[in-house]
Amino acid sequence: MDERKLSSRGEFDKALAEHAPAFGVSPGEGARGRLGDYFEHVTRWNPRLHLVAPCAPAEFATRHVLESLAALRFLPEGATFVDVGSGAGLPALPCLAARPDLKAVLVEASRKKAVFLREAVSRLGLSERARVVDERFERAEPPAADALTCRAVERFTEILPALVAWAARVPLLLLFGGESLRGRLDDEGLAFEAVRLPGSERRFLFVARRGAGQNRPR
Repeated sequence: MDERKLSSRGEFDKALAEHAPAFGVSPGEGARGRLGDYFEHVTRWNPRLHLVAPCAPAEFATRHVLESLAALRFLPEGATFVDVGSGAGLPALPCLAARPDLKAVLVEASRKKAVFLREAVSRLGLSERARVVDERFERAEPPAADALTCRAVERFTEILPALVAWAARVPLLLLFGGESLRGRLDDEGLAFEAVRLPGSERRFLFVARRGAGQNRPR
């Protein structure tokens, strides 16, 4: 590993350790190693696929990895979740790297990004716990999962009604977004909690639970 890569990895690791408490997580040594490997893998592929906007290693640690890990406290032990519009693998891959009890299906419409995701799953040793589906979610088999995650889908507020209908059997939705997404969730009549993400005034993790008596009256 060259000196520049060592420096970037060091900056990432330092920021991960420093800011993890603010996000309510404490990844162990093995998890930190896998998260560092994930950071390097995205860095290698990003110039070709534009997986995330260019940013410093410390920002990648907080803005992408730790924000993704904010979902962990809502995922029950042994949960299987479906991640829609995985793109760079956020939030699914950091969550899988940090919690060995979790399993996931990563749904990604871009074939090129799906290739990246399969390579990442293999390199991170997640092949037995993660499966990649290279299809638009509307054309994929509706999931029977404990939770659904979604972080960076284009036109998120526009597709939300279709996503909610598609995931009708999923009792827990973990959706990352801003105030516009809050409004759409209200429109859908879903009961939800808005968790403000550390270091941001505008980004939230919306935790929507469905079941008997959970929907709001319209």
